[in-house]
Amino acid sequence: MTLYLKNNAIIIFLIVLIAAIIFIPFIGNSPLFDWDEVNFAECAREMLVSGNYSRVQLNFRPFWEKPPFFIWLQAASMNIFGVNEFAARFPNAVCSIISLVILFNIGNKFHSQKFGIIWSLLYASCLLPHLYFKSGLIDPWFNLFIFLAIYNCLQFINNPNGKKEIINALLAGLFLGIAVLTKGPAAIVIVGITLTAHFIWTKQLKLFVSKPFLIFAITTLFVSASWFMIEWLKGNQTIITEFIDYQIRLFKTEDSDHGGPFIYHFVVLLFGCFPASLIFIASYLNYTTLTPYQKQFRKLFICLFWSVLLIFSFVQTKIVHYSSLCYFPLTFVAAIGIVQNFDRLKFNTVLKVIYWIVTFIFTMALTLIGFIRILKPWLLNSGIIKDEFAIQNLQADVKWTGFESLIALLFLIAAILVFIAIKKHKLKLLYYGLTLNLLFIYTTISVIIPKVELYSQHAAIEFYKACSKHDFYVETHGFKSYAYLFYSALNAEDYSDPEQVKIINKTLNDLEKEGKSKLTSFSLANLYWMENFPIKKPAVIVAKKQYEKDVLKNPGFKLLYRKNGFSFFVKMPAK
Repeated sequence: MTLYLKNNAIIIFLIVLIAAIIFIPFIGNSPLFDWDEVNFAECAREMLVSGNYSRVQLNFRPFWEKPPFFIWLQAASMNIFGVNEFAARFPNAVCSIISLVILFNIGNKFHSQKFGIIWSLLYASCLLPHLYFKSGLIDPWFNLFIFLAIYNCLQFINNPNGKKEIINALLAGLFLGIAVLTKGPAAIVIVGITLTAHFIWTKQLKLFVSKPFLIFAITTLFVSASWFMIEWLKGNQTIITEFIDYQIRLFKTEDSDHGGPFIYHFVVLLFGCFPASLIFIASYLNYTTLTPYQKQFRKLFICLFWSVLLIFSFVQTKIVHYSSLCYFPLTFVAAIGIVQNFDRLKFNTVLKVIYWIVTFIFTMALTLIGFIRILKPWLLNSGIIKDEFAIQNLQADVKWTGFESLIALLFLIAAILVFIAIKKHKLKLLYYGLTLNLLFIYTTISVIIPKVELYSQHAAIEFYKACSKHDFYVETHGFKSYAYLFYSALNAEDYSDPEQVKIINKTLNDLEKEGKSKLTSFSLANLYWMENFPIKKPAVIVAKKQYEKDVLKNPGFKLLYRKNGFSFFVKMPAK
């Protein structure tokens, strides 16, 4: 027993060390990407600037789209590391370490040390889970809290009248409540549907009225409502209505122009969790040797997978990370197939075809990216790209050596090793393949993404950073962005001119009568004031090149320069 615990301690130490090496360095080597990354980081920055940590702000006005927990984490990080990309992404790097340790511990209790190691390795070696651990998005923490809530629900379900059922119920409620405070009531919807499906499947509907479940529900309500009630008592009653209105709109409309077909998230998981996604499919019906407890564990995770996937397939707004909670059950089921039934695990003909199609697409895309410098003249002149803004982006001067294409070779070798490992049932070969895939993802994020950023938004970010050294009004025209707020280091005084406040409020009221949200229309109202009314200090506007004429129609604005699809304008105050 002593040796067993010692081995666990060593494994946990190695997971912490390796995860820290993989997920912490270089997370600040590229600017934050609009939308969500900059949105959350800006909310954290405004907490620091205003000194108001009790509520989330954007444009130094109440921002009720998101609760504060993750913003608090980022604000704490910025207090330590400064207002920068590293600080905005550091909380998720910490989440990566905690998540992988938790996966190992739960996997070890579920089956064995081997299971825990494979589950954590599978999770870390998938592209999207790995990428989000290096991002400033809310989802890694949100998913972890929901996962822990589900796991503790499983523990009190399987421990009726046991010593720990009350503790597990309290923990489940605590984690679910924090999940709500991290991103919103979607957490309760997901867990509620998951548990309902599980209770129907296992014929345990009576558990809904059990003592542990009631404790779980009350704890969830208490924790999740705590911050909302504090704000309500402070006189911020609009928090409830604004927050609910946003959640309803998110489910019913294509928010932020993010629409897509019903199968959107099926495709996202197939590519974003490759090769675990194919192992998941091959393992899905292979679980006959599990114990009754393990089977119930698996059933609950299957319910979680399908609940998340179907909820966000029906939701009109389609964003890649909405299905990210599926990564836990997907890699869990894949790990069962590897550990419990590896000798019988195989890809049928359909899965083999899909496997090599995905491998071919990734390999070709990565190979071509390395030769973008050579392909660029042809892409610009061929007429294949119809979007004028994309054409202008592509003209950015980015240095490519051609060696970037070797990353494709890493991926291809990893895919071949995994395929051979499954075909010949060579577990050691599978370890090599997954480890190489992990190296491929790490290298891609470190090398390719910073270069892609130079095409997509770098010219605008560069301009915003220059503006931060001056006392300017800054806005965008023709596209919505949060990057100018963060990188221009705007403060509350930039929105305090009495005439500005008057015009903005009137414009917002007019837009609300047209059915538009005040929250999302603020930048439009501020832009309207900057373009059409006297100002007291220089105002700069960033527009996509195709909107130049619209900006120049407004008196006083002059074109400063153009770069990579963006046009930059200035309006000086009247003397």
